[in-house]
Amino acid sequence: MTGEKFNLMQYSVHAILGLIEAEDFVIPEIQRPFVWKRSQVRDLIDSLYNGYPTGYIITWKNPDVKTKDGGKANGKKVLIDGQQRVTALMAAISGKEVLDDDFNKERIKIAFNPLAEDETKRFAVQDASHLKDKKWIPDISVLFTAGFKQRAFENEYANDNPGVDLDELSETLSRLKGIANRQIGVIELDASLEIDEVTEIFIRINSKGTALSQSDFVMSKMAADTDHNGSLMRKTVDYFCHLAVKPDFYSQMIKDQEFQDSKYAAKIKWLANDYDDIYDPNFGDMLRVSFMHQFRRGKLADLVSLLSGRDFITKEYRDDIIDDSYQKLDQGIMNFINQYHFSQFVMAIKGAGFVSSKQLNSQMTLDFAYTLYLMLLDDPEIPNAQIKRYVQKWFVLSTLTSRYIGSPESQMDRDMRSIGEKGFLKFLSEIEASALSETFWTVTLPQNLETSSVNSPAFNTFLAAQINQNCNSMLMNGTKIADLITISGDVHHIFPKNYLQKNGIKSKTKYNQVANYIYLDTQVNKAISDEAPAVYFAKVKEQCQTKNVVFGNIMSDTLLKTNLAENCIPNNVDQMTFENYDEFLQKRRMLMADMIHQYYMGL
Repeated sequence: MTGEKFNLMQYSVHAILGLIEAEDFVIPEIQRPFVWKRSQVRDLIDSLYNGYPTGYIITWKNPDVKTKDGGKANGKKVLIDGQQRVTALMAAISGKEVLDDDFNKERIKIAFNPLAEDETKRFAVQDASHLKDKKWIPDISVLFTAGFKQRAFENEYANDNPGVDLDELSETLSRLKGIANRQIGVIELDASLEIDEVTEIFIRINSKGTALSQSDFVMSKMAADTDHNGSLMRKTVDYFCHLAVKPDFYSQMIKDQEFQDSKYAAKIKWLANDYDDIYDPNFGDMLRVSFMHQFRRGKLADLVSLLSGRDFITKEYRDDIIDDSYQKLDQGIMNFINQYHFSQFVMAIKGAGFVSSKQLNSQMTLDFAYTLYLMLLDDPEIPNAQIKRYVQKWFVLSTLTSRYIGSPESQMDRDMRSIGEKGFLKFLSEIEASALSETFWTVTLPQNLETSSVNSPAFNTFLAAQINQNCNSMLMNGTKIADLITISGDVHHIFPKNYLQKNGIKSKTKYNQVANYIYLDTQVNKAISDEAPAVYFAKVKEQCQTKNVVFGNIMSDTLLKTNLAENCIPNNVDQMTFENYDEFLQKRRMLMADMIHQYYMGL
């Protein structure tokens, strides 16, 4: 049919494995952990043995590119769906090793019992019992080796199992070997398809309906590259992200000699001793930042096209574009993994008061902040000593305004283009004037604080403001908000929940308002129990006179006034009961918004 952008083919299992061996089919996830359970591998082999359908494999052809000599290089086919099935076949039939969750190489061996009377018990994941019981063939991959001699194998099996019917055994083994000839449907997507079209096709075909991310496509392109260190760059992304979450993985990583011999290994060694969790990027985050600050583009789909050699003007594909794109991406990855860059960026975020991962609302916001940091390193308009301060301001601004929530790539793309055209300082000034007007601080921000979500950007920024200004916990001079968030504190209610419920305020969204939240020492919270603020704050005022401590450790009017101010609690809280709860929430939201405003202006 004219206009069709795919071919529906049938390949035998043997042919698919041969195409992979010849690197005509590329499995982009082959260097990533194999996520199937061993029992799923067993089930796949059993399905093939019985002639059951096993679903389609989807490949996407890399475009043919123009070479420098005027010729064309044929593109390879990248598997974008069916990777786990194909990896399972490679493990069970070809005897290939796969990577487990810790990137250890291991064999998955499927045992087979030709004499099983129950068809459902012919196959099993190999264990010690299959090595001892002569009825079992411990590893079916031996039957698929090039030099396998079936008659000799049958005779040996018959010697180990007297009385076996050789004709039946021969028929059964031939049926097992017939797995190699089983047909699997392959949908070959044309190179002319855009990523959005490929994703849509994937969703419609894939029963799970899980969309492929653009970072998946980038990783696929890198895996298919053999000329520009693409596979090593891809492995660097994998290893960095794995180490960021699990530094102990380093002992496994160093077993990869190919990687250890590369220039990347020494550059990520520092992660073996890094246990900070403020920014633990996944491979999508890492690719995004590496790409954006080098190419000044925000859409990862563009990177897929560039790594394919696409000229956005002529629409043709050229190998010089591939060369340039891999060179830029390589530099982007090297900049990303640089210990000094990464640690200085994390220091900037923590210096702004975001000291715990639970304060962070958007990974995209972090991604752009790191992108901005790397971009400003090359900005002659901004002294190096000021870079962190500007990154802090932008991070807080974009957090407060949820700038990268919704359509983050489009917004990032626009922002980078504007920065390129106007320069960062002018761009920042314009955005501050439009997004952080006086109305924002006095109306919009207090409204944003009218929420029960502890994960709201406004509340998390308020906590950051308190941490940045080294504020003490309520009624505890010397106990810092930062320590309560990172070590042992919990969010508690200024107007106790039970007290409000007993007095008719039953709605969770009402008594759980963030303006009623405070990070509080556990012992202080227990001492307050279910008392009204008018009761327990009155006792605190009294202890400032008598020096007889009942709550916390504040024993002077001056310290109490300071403590109320740094926790944005109205001065007349000692006169408030449930009847004043709405008044309290309104006043505290205004105080919180004002603190955030002053904090931002001081960055």
